[in-house]
Amino acid sequence: MGARLAECVALRLLILLALGVMERGAEGCTCQLAHPQEHFCQSEIVIRAKISGEKIISPSNSSSPYQKMIQYEIKLIKMFKGFDRLKDIQYVYTPVFSSLCGVKLDASNKVQYLLSGNMWSEGKVSIGLCDFIEPWDNLSLAQKKNLNYRYQMGCDCTISTCYTAPCCTSSVNECLWTDWLLDNKLSREQARQYACIKRSDGSCSWYRGSGPPDNDFMDVSDP
Repeated sequence: MGARLAECVALRLLILLALGVMERGAEGCTCQLAHPQEHFCQSEIVIRAKISGEKIISPSNSSSPYQKMIQYEIKLIKMFKGFDRLKDIQYVYTPVFSSLCGVKLDASNKVQYLLSGNMWSEGKVSIGLCDFIEPWDNLSLAQKKNLNYRYQMGCDCTISTCYTAPCCTSSVNECLWTDWLLDNKLSREQARQYACIKRSDGSCSWYRGSGPPDNDFMDVSDP
Protein backbone atom coordinates (compact mmCIF):
# COMPACT_ATOMS: atom_id res chain seq x y z
CA MET A 1 0.00 0.00 0.00
CA GLY A 2 2.80 2.43 0.98
CA ALA A 3 4.80 1.73 -2.19
CA ARG A 4 1.73 2.13 -4.40
CA LEU A 5 0.84 5.42 -2.71
CA ALA A 6 4.39 6.69 -3.17
CA GLU A 7 4.27 5.80 -6.87
CA CYS A 8 0.96 7.61 -7.26
CA VAL A 9 2.24 10.72 -5.49
CA ALA A 10 5.39 10.78 -7.60
CA LEU A 11 3.40 10.28 -10.80
CA ARG A 12 0.99 13.08 -9.87
CA LEU A 13 3.87 15.48 -9.19
CA LEU A 14 5.51 14.68 -12.52
CA ILE A 15 2.26 15.27 -14.38
CA LEU A 16 1.61 18.58 -12.66
CA LEU A 17 5.12 19.76 -13.48
CA ALA A 18 4.91 18.65 -17.10
CA LEU A 19 1.44 19.85 -18.03
CA GLY A 20 1.25 23.61 -17.89
CA VAL A 21 -2.06 23.34 -19.73
CA MET A 22 -3.63 22.21 -16.46
CA GLU A 23 -3.36 25.76 -15.25
CA ARG A 24 -5.27 28.63 -16.71
CA GLY A 25 -4.84 32.35 -16.97
CA ALA A 26 -3.46 35.08 -19.18
CA GLU A 27 0.27 35.40 -19.74
CA GLY A 28 1.80 36.27 -16.38
CA CYS A 29 -1.24 35.02 -14.45
CA THR A 30 -1.07 31.34 -13.52
CA CYS A 31 -3.92 29.61 -11.71
CA GLN A 32 -4.15 26.07 -10.43
CA LEU A 33 -7.43 24.75 -11.76
CA ALA A 34 -9.87 23.68 -9.09
CA HIS A 35 -13.25 22.02 -8.75
CA PRO A 36 -16.07 24.56 -8.14
CA GLN A 37 -16.40 23.22 -4.59
CA GLU A 38 -12.73 23.95 -3.93
CA HIS A 39 -13.23 27.51 -5.15
CA PHE A 40 -16.19 27.85 -2.82
CA CYS A 41 -14.37 26.49 0.20
CA GLN A 42 -11.21 28.53 -0.39
CA SER A 43 -13.04 31.82 -0.98
CA GLU A 44 -14.06 34.22 1.75
CA ILE A 45 -16.90 35.71 -0.30
CA VAL A 46 -19.26 33.94 -2.75
CA ILE A 47 -22.16 35.94 -4.20
CA ARG A 48 -24.63 36.22 -7.05
CA ALA A 49 -24.72 39.73 -8.50
CA LYS A 50 -25.14 42.01 -11.49
CA ILE A 51 -22.45 44.47 -12.56
CA SER A 52 -24.05 47.89 -12.86
CA GLY A 53 -20.98 50.06 -13.47
CA GLU A 54 -17.21 50.19 -13.61
CA LYS A 55 -14.40 52.71 -13.31
CA ILE A 56 -10.62 52.69 -13.14
CA ILE A 57 -9.09 53.75 -9.84
CA SER A 58 -5.48 54.21 -8.74
CA PRO A 59 -3.91 54.22 -5.28
CA SER A 60 -3.34 57.81 -4.21
CA ASN A 61 0.34 57.16 -3.52
CA SER A 62 1.16 55.47 -6.85
CA SER A 63 1.34 56.56 -10.48
CA SER A 64 2.18 53.09 -11.81
CA PRO A 65 -0.36 51.77 -14.33
CA TYR A 66 0.14 48.32 -12.84
CA GLN A 67 -1.37 49.50 -9.56
CA LYS A 68 -4.62 50.50 -11.23
CA MET A 69 -7.75 48.55 -10.40
CA ILE A 70 -11.18 48.18 -11.94
CA GLN A 71 -13.87 49.02 -9.43
CA TYR A 72 -17.05 47.19 -10.39
CA GLU A 73 -20.26 48.49 -8.88
CA ILE A 74 -22.56 45.57 -8.19
CA LYS A 75 -26.17 44.86 -7.37
CA LEU A 76 -26.10 42.06 -4.84
CA ILE A 77 -28.74 39.40 -5.46
CA LYS A 78 -27.70 36.69 -3.02
CA MET A 79 -24.79 35.95 -0.70
CA PHE A 80 -23.78 32.29 -0.41
CA LYS A 81 -20.72 32.80 1.76
CA GLY A 82 -19.34 35.71 3.71
CA PHE A 83 -22.23 36.65 5.98
CA ASP A 84 -19.84 36.77 8.90
CA ARG A 85 -17.51 39.18 7.09
CA LEU A 86 -19.85 41.60 5.31
CA LYS A 87 -23.53 42.44 5.48
CA ASP A 88 -23.61 44.15 2.09
CA ILE A 89 -21.27 44.57 -0.87
CA GLN A 90 -21.37 47.55 -3.21
CA TYR A 91 -18.10 47.12 -5.08
CA VAL A 92 -15.63 44.41 -6.08
CA TYR A 93 -12.12 45.09 -7.33
CA THR A 94 -9.83 43.44 -9.87
CA PRO A 95 -6.52 44.42 -11.51
CA VAL A 96 -6.80 46.30 -14.80
CA PHE A 97 -4.42 43.94 -16.56
CA SER A 98 -5.26 40.29 -17.25
CA SER A 99 -1.57 39.48 -16.84
CA LEU A 100 -2.08 40.40 -13.18
CA CYS A 101 -5.15 38.14 -13.05
CA GLY A 102 -7.63 40.95 -13.67
CA VAL A 103 -11.01 39.79 -14.97
CA LYS A 104 -13.23 41.67 -17.43
CA LEU A 105 -16.98 41.56 -16.72
CA ASP A 106 -20.04 42.85 -18.52
CA ALA A 107 -21.02 46.05 -16.71
CA SER A 108 -24.26 46.64 -18.63
CA ASN A 109 -26.43 45.51 -15.69
CA LYS A 110 -27.80 42.73 -17.89
CA VAL A 111 -25.70 39.70 -16.90
CA GLN A 112 -25.90 37.97 -13.53
CA TYR A 113 -22.64 36.47 -12.29
CA LEU A 114 -21.48 34.06 -9.68
CA LEU A 115 -18.51 35.82 -8.09
CA SER A 116 -16.08 34.33 -5.62
CA GLY A 117 -13.23 36.25 -4.07
CA ASN A 118 -11.43 37.34 -0.95
CA MET A 119 -11.16 40.40 1.23
CA TRP A 120 -8.37 42.90 1.59
CA SER A 121 -7.45 44.14 5.03
CA GLU A 122 -9.53 47.30 4.51
CA GLY A 123 -12.66 45.28 3.81
CA LYS A 124 -12.68 45.50 0.03
CA VAL A 125 -13.56 42.40 -2.00
CA SER A 126 -11.06 41.36 -4.67
CA ILE A 127 -11.79 39.02 -7.58
CA GLY A 128 -9.60 37.66 -10.36
CA LEU A 129 -9.03 35.07 -13.04
CA CYS A 130 -8.09 32.46 -10.45
CA ASP A 131 -11.46 32.73 -8.71
CA PHE A 132 -14.71 30.98 -9.64
CA ILE A 133 -16.42 33.60 -11.80
CA GLU A 134 -19.15 32.53 -14.21
CA PRO A 135 -22.28 34.01 -15.76
CA TRP A 136 -25.10 32.65 -13.62
CA ASP A 137 -26.87 31.15 -16.64
CA ASN A 138 -23.77 29.06 -17.45
CA LEU A 139 -24.04 27.14 -14.18
CA SER A 140 -25.83 23.81 -14.04
CA LEU A 141 -28.88 23.38 -11.84
CA ALA A 142 -26.84 21.13 -9.56
CA GLN A 143 -24.13 23.78 -9.13
CA LYS A 144 -26.73 26.37 -8.20
CA LYS A 145 -28.18 24.04 -5.58
CA ASN A 146 -24.76 23.03 -4.28
CA LEU A 147 -23.89 26.67 -3.61
CA ASN A 148 -26.64 26.81 -1.00
CA TYR A 149 -25.29 24.15 1.35
CA ARG A 150 -23.72 21.05 -0.22
CA TYR A 151 -20.37 22.62 -1.09
CA GLN A 152 -20.10 23.89 2.49
CA MET A 153 -20.83 20.37 3.77
CA GLY A 154 -17.68 19.16 2.05
CA CYS A 155 -15.17 21.83 2.98
CA ASP A 156 -13.44 19.36 5.30
CA CYS A 157 -13.01 16.94 2.39
CA THR A 158 -10.13 16.91 -0.09
CA ILE A 159 -10.70 16.83 -3.86
CA SER A 160 -7.77 15.34 -5.76
CA THR A 161 -7.53 15.83 -9.51
CA CYS A 162 -6.81 12.69 -11.52
CA TYR A 163 -4.86 13.42 -14.71
CA THR A 164 -3.89 9.87 -15.66
CA ALA A 165 -4.51 6.30 -14.50
CA PRO A 166 -3.93 4.90 -11.97
CA CYS A 167 -5.49 7.40 -9.58
CA CYS A 168 -4.97 7.01 -5.89
CA THR A 169 -6.54 8.28 -2.70
CA SER A 170 -4.50 8.73 0.42
CA SER A 171 -7.32 8.96 2.97
CA VAL A 172 -11.03 8.27 3.45
CA ASN A 173 -11.83 12.01 3.35
CA GLU A 174 -10.71 12.32 -0.28
CA CYS A 175 -12.71 12.40 -3.55
CA LEU A 176 -11.07 11.71 -6.92
CA TRP A 177 -11.91 14.25 -9.62
CA THR A 178 -11.70 12.31 -12.90
CA ASP A 179 -13.19 14.74 -15.45
CA TRP A 180 -9.81 15.26 -17.13
CA LEU A 181 -9.05 11.55 -17.26
CA LEU A 182 -12.37 10.76 -18.98
CA ASP A 183 -12.85 13.78 -21.25
CA ASN A 184 -9.59 15.79 -21.29
CA LYS A 185 -11.65 18.60 -19.80
CA LEU A 186 -12.07 19.71 -16.22
CA SER A 187 -15.50 21.29 -16.54
CA ARG A 188 -17.45 18.10 -17.12
CA GLU A 189 -19.78 15.80 -15.18
CA GLN A 190 -18.17 15.86 -11.75
CA ALA A 191 -17.55 19.61 -11.88
CA ARG A 192 -21.05 20.44 -13.04
CA GLN A 193 -23.14 17.83 -11.25
CA TYR A 194 -21.38 16.61 -8.10
CA ALA A 195 -20.30 17.75 -4.66
CA CYS A 196 -17.81 15.93 -2.44
CA ILE A 197 -19.38 15.82 1.01
CA LYS A 198 -18.70 14.12 4.32
CA ARG A 199 -20.79 11.10 5.22
CA SER A 200 -22.01 10.08 8.66
CA ASP A 201 -19.06 7.71 9.10
CA GLY A 202 -16.55 10.52 8.51
CA SER A 203 -15.58 9.48 4.99
CA CYS A 204 -16.09 11.69 1.94
CA SER A 205 -17.78 10.76 -1.32
CA TRP A 206 -19.26 12.33 -4.44
CA TYR A 207 -22.92 13.18 -4.15
CA ARG A 208 -25.44 14.02 -6.85
CA GLY A 209 -29.16 14.58 -6.64
CA SER A 210 -31.86 16.09 -4.49
CA GLY A 211 -32.79 13.00 -2.49
CA PRO A 212 -31.42 11.95 0.89
CA PRO A 213 -27.59 11.95 0.64
CA ASP A 214 -27.16 8.33 1.76
CA ASN A 215 -29.22 7.18 -1.23
CA ASP A 216 -27.26 8.95 -3.93
CA PHE A 217 -23.55 8.66 -3.20
CA MET A 218 -20.99 7.67 -5.78
CA ASP A 219 -18.29 5.34 -4.50
CA VAL A 220 -14.98 7.20 -4.09
CA SER A 221 -13.28 4.86 -6.54
CA ASP A 222 -15.94 5.32 -9.20
CA PRO A 223 -15.46 8.15 -11.71
